[in-house]
Amino acid sequence: MGNPKAFLTVPRKEAGYRPVNDRIYDFGEVEQTLNVSDRRQQASRCMDCGVPFCHWACPLGNKPPEWNDALYRGDWEMAYRLLSATNPFPEFTGRICPALCEKACILNLTEHEPTTNREDEVAITEHAFEENFVQPQHIERNGRRVAVIGAGPAGLAAANELNHLGYGVTVFEACERAGGLLRYGIPNFKLNKSVIDRRIALLEQEGIVFAYGQHMDIEALPEGFDAYVVATGTPTARDLKIPGRELKGIHLALEMLAQQNRLLAGREFAKDELVSARGKDVLVIGGGDTGSDCIGTAHRQGCRSVTQIEIMPRPVEGPEDPQHPWPDWPHVLKTTSSHEEGCLRRWNINTLEFLGENGCLRGVKVQEIEWKPSPDGGRPLMEVKGEPEVIKADMVLLAMGFLKPQHPALPSNVFLAGDAASGASLVVRALASGIQAAKSVDAFLAKQA
Repeated sequence: MGNPKAFLTVPRKEAGYRPVNDRIYDFGEVEQTLNVSDRRQQASRCMDCGVPFCHWACPLGNKPPEWNDALYRGDWEMAYRLLSATNPFPEFTGRICPALCEKACILNLTEHEPTTNREDEVAITEHAFEENFVQPQHIERNGRRVAVIGAGPAGLAAANELNHLGYGVTVFEACERAGGLLRYGIPNFKLNKSVIDRRIALLEQEGIVFAYGQHMDIEALPEGFDAYVVATGTPTARDLKIPGRELKGIHLALEMLAQQNRLLAGREFAKDELVSARGKDVLVIGGGDTGSDCIGTAHRQGCRSVTQIEIMPRPVEGPEDPQHPWPDWPHVLKTTSSHEEGCLRRWNINTLEFLGENGCLRGVKVQEIEWKPSPDGGRPLMEVKGEPEVIKADMVLLAMGFLKPQHPALPSNVFLAGDAASGASLVVRALASGIQAAKSVDAFLAKQA
């Protein structure tokens, strides 16, 4: 290590966000960057631990000590080579990963100030693109062909890995462009879509073929391929079938998020098709990241107010979580950039009924509840607390997660990857799953030779 004592003398420094009064008027990325000197100084804080739990925590097996050291020494190209050896798309995870590695960092245990791995990662990658360290590779072909169904993070990772192994890869995607939830779920203020376009262009230069607008039946896959990777994600959102669900103004979260991203890409919608929060009191049901994305999007669309409710209890304040001690991921209260922009947040709230007038939503009847331990040790019991109340709202966004897909029995040459296999999870886990699926395809076809 170039500076083995930096973790003792250099405090953690984050780039932070653009000012609220600036960022809520556009969809530009909210996160800022440090200058080169500060970024290298932050990289020097990595302790190169004897047992680096960051390796263990990262689904991709990233090696922050190695590339942080290269960054600190100013060898940006080596830093990128080390980073991209395990992570095919660090420009994505560097922006949107919750940084499992940082929660497992020993500096998080001792000081609650882990190394800034995620920010270092995206800085390394952006520098690599700026300096043309990222170039298409010439790949020798092995004569076999693989179809990847779905161009989300898992599908892209599988396609990239298979392509580099020499397979001819065609990616079939139902939407008009590649990216999956990276493009149609995550708002531009977290991930600018030019970042995706840049990577897709590189994958195309390396020989991957993308076929868009292709709606595939998993039981009638296209012919002419030796194997298939199905990476179709979790297409079915969890709905809330309570009285009043038919009222106008109630939407699944992705109806808003996907449409907004398409609008920013230049697509036009009829006025009666628009899912807009302009001038409305918005209620977001669901306390996760998708709900947070709805909050930020509602502000940028010009909402009057935003309230977010969650049926589960309020998480502990942190930074430590006694129920999930280090190096596990702590289940603590998370305040995102969207929450900072203004939002009333409530927990232990059950939704009872949507209330309307002339077919339009006007409010939501809710009930405060509390969770009691089950006598038999099973799922906690929900008990009502107090009287029902009405939250004023003329727009509701349902952000309650997605249902795990159910698949029929598949032939031996068909492999599942990402959320299609596991149910909804993190992008970094989808990337890892896509890579593993590609390796499984390679092992399977090697036996067929």
